Amino acid sequence: MMKQLQVPFGGTKNFAEPVQINVINWNEYPYRPDVSFCIAYDIENLFIRFNVREKYIRALATENNDQVWLDSCVEFFLSPERNDDYYNFECNCIGTKLLGFRKPGQAVEHAGPEVMDQIRVQSSLGSLLFEEKTGDFSWQLEAKIPWNAFWKHRIENPKGQVMRANFYKCGDELTEPHFISWNPVLTGQPSFHQPDFFGELLFL
Repeated sequence: MMKQLQVPFGGTKNFAEPVQINVINWNEYPYRPDVSFCIAYDIENLFIRFNVREKYIRALATENNDQVWLDSCVEFFLSPERNDDYYNFECNCIGTKLLGFRKPGQAVEHAGPEVMDQIRVQSSLGSLLFEEKTGDFSWQLEAKIPWNAFWKHRIENPKGQVMRANFYKCGDELTEPHFISWNPVLTGQPSFHQPDFFGELLFL
């Protein structure tokens, strides 16, 4: 099953209706926080806003390209050419970010400081690290990703293009680990690094 999503032009003022990230792919991890995202773009940037409500939050990663997926984390994977080459963009709930490029048969290549510094991320939880907290938490994270941050490709104007992507929410070391996605991932074990199971983004 490949979902399709139309991405409006015009920046954050043109965000479309929120889209749910709600697919439980692996039954041994049944916890499903309430997660949605909005997406838009302009000539220079891609904009994503995640909205999360969950029982546990944690933020211990504070350095770029650190292990943010162990914390309360939202993720966006993009294949500009709709093949097996893709970028994985990940942020914990205080905006610590990771960006990698993956090509089959090769080790992951993480973006350098000159790329990471171009990406703007803002979280409603601030930027200070904290141990796991239990309760009823709602938070929002907004990312502004320049197209040239996808440094292995030349994306000058995506208007009219179709790219493949998926959106995720995870928390590998939370009290209730979870691994939910926008487009279903049909594998035996939890793994988001599955470009065969990306959906499609249609840039209007």
